[in-house]
Amino acid sequence: MTMRVTDAEGHATVLELSRWHAPASPEEVAILSGLDAPVLDLGCGPGRLVAALAEMGTPALGVDASPSAVEVARRTGAPVLCRSLFDRLPGEGRWRSVVLLDGNVGIGGDPVRLLRRVADLLAPGGEAIVETDDDSQLTRVGAARLDVDGTVGPWFPWAWVAAGDLATLASEAGLEVVGWHRPVDRWLARLRGVAA
Repeated sequence: MTMRVTDAEGHATVLELSRWHAPASPEEVAILSGLDAPVLDLGCGPGRLVAALAEMGTPALGVDASPSAVEVARRTGAPVLCRSLFDRLPGEGRWRSVVLLDGNVGIGGDPVRLLRRVADLLAPGGEAIVETDDDSQLTRVGAARLDVDGTVGPWFPWAWVAAGDLATLASEAGLEVVGWHRPVDRWLARLRGVAA
């Protein structure tokens, strides 16, 4: 199965389905093991990171708006909710860690709004791990759609965020970049709320 995200200008990005359905990588496990509990995984998909956290004994919850992804996650035993991350969620303002990986910073097509939502979900002193595109890319917002083996879905709002633009976007949302993890070919930022 081949899945692509295509934007309105025709640029296509092939999605790494094999990674999303595989267990968390050793690099991901190392990052997850450093997170304070409880952990909220936004756009958790098939729940592989939530499952890895559960295996470590770390209390975690996944959230995804896709019923099919949630069904897959639940079959693995991962605790997940089928809900938009912009809807009311349990424990708002009390999550010690929030995870936003695999391009999910694009959800909703408005990175500042999404990062404000992350800030609202975090407990005071909590941290988020947010994955961006590499620094050679341009930050842009627009519409995208999924193409699965030639079957094209409806348009939805999406954003692409370059690593070099994250600090500015995060600042507008009340967060600051406090560090980076750089597994091979990935850009993962650590964000924390700005002290009032």
